[in-house]
Amino acid sequence: MKIKLQDVVRTGLLAALAVALQSMTLPQPVTGPGINAILFVASVYVGPLSGALVGIITPWMALLMGINKLAPAVPVIMAGNVTLALVTGYFAKFNRYLAMGLASVLKFGVMTLGIRYLMSTGTKIPAAAYTSLTITQLVTALGGAVVASLVLAALSRAVKQRGQ
Repeated sequence: MKIKLQDVVRTGLLAALAVALQSMTLPQPVTGPGINAILFVASVYVGPLSGALVGIITPWMALLMGINKLAPAVPVIMAGNVTLALVTGYFAKFNRYLAMGLASVLKFGVMTLGIRYLMSTGTKIPAAAYTSLTITQLVTALGGAVVASLVLAALSRAVKQRGQ
């Protein structure tokens, strides 16, 4: 597999956009769908590995910036993001909307299992964090899918107009 410079640049730009969005410290109903939309766009427009890479970076940055104060949740969030990116990226060629919906549900499932595993090992997960890391993830992923659909449609029109 040959990696193209434009894919590296696009991935870097999308990662920077995600970190910039996180640094604005907006409420989760804004930031969550925004980050998920970026993951969807990276996965469809650049490729599944691009989305996965951005999905690995964002939880670490949230921890480093003090947005996420629950360090044991970082690997769980990474796993959810990578699931979302890979499922979307590999299945979007068949049906983009179905892929994003399935990816949202699977992200929720992976994160719920991960958080429950942490709890079973004695990790204290506050009730608000549990909700934020489970059902809220499904809602924000689906919201991100809607935003990403609009962005991807605009990107598609722009590429067609440029004749590429």
